[in-house]
Amino acid sequence: MLMTPERFFDLFLKELEQREEMHRYYKFLGKESSFHFRKNYFLERLRFIARQVQDPASSVWDCGSGYGTTCLFLAMNGIKTHGTTLEFYFETVARRYEYWNQFGEASLFTCSYENLFDNPPATGSYDTIIVQDTLHHLEPINDALHIFHNALRPGGRIIAVEENGSNIIQNAKLYKYRGNKRIIKQWDEKLQKDILIGNENIRSLKTWSELMQHNKFNIDTASVQYVRYFLPFRYRNANPDQLLRKEQEIQRKSSFRKEYFFFGLNFVAVKQ
Repeated sequence: MLMTPERFFDLFLKELEQREEMHRYYKFLGKESSFHFRKNYFLERLRFIARQVQDPASSVWDCGSGYGTTCLFLAMNGIKTHGTTLEFYFETVARRYEYWNQFGEASLFTCSYENLFDNPPATGSYDTIIVQDTLHHLEPINDALHIFHNALRPGGRIIAVEENGSNIIQNAKLYKYRGNKRIIKQWDEKLQKDILIGNENIRSLKTWSELMQHNKFNIDTASVQYVRYFLPFRYRNANPDQLLRKEQEIQRKSSFRKEYFFFGLNFVAVKQ
């Protein structure tokens, strides 16, 4: 029996109660007033991935898998996924298997700490590559997309779950935070060397389309989804399901608000 994103989220919340080290990243147990704001965003992104990855026979690589939450969701649905990360989250991942083995075969998710530029996958290793909150961190980006292209089988896909680089509010916040310093060097303790990293280097759909075309990918226009329009204060005394339906309606009817005021951007890029 398949595990829905909604069921997974309920179980995930119970796990969070046991894992204080994950609270800073997953802020569901913080302010009650922002719970449904965060939940809607989490679930819309997970639903997007669930729609795109359904074949248990497919080979999936989650590049930048973090705590492995998306990989564990796929494992609960019988889909084998390998995650790679350069984050401190890696130490926590191994402790998550015991909890999730109660509900499925968590071992379908494997994880390693490695830099894709140092250890690129073999040619034609994967059918699908997931990059969730990761694509804008990969630098040099053209080198990363070349590695992805080589790692994918014919017709393989990149599933990108990103921030929307056209969002006016987010761009203003990021400029205040880092100015125009979009690429930085960062010391990696495990690798014992500096690595290049995109400094919240988010991009618009137009820019992603150009980069993908340059690297022999086509964005599937039917797959493009914008998520999270309403700010947290709109959730006060409001029905979160109704707000989600309103967001979906705005996305269908207003191309201007969709492009410049939605926070998240999801798309699928197919290997040429």
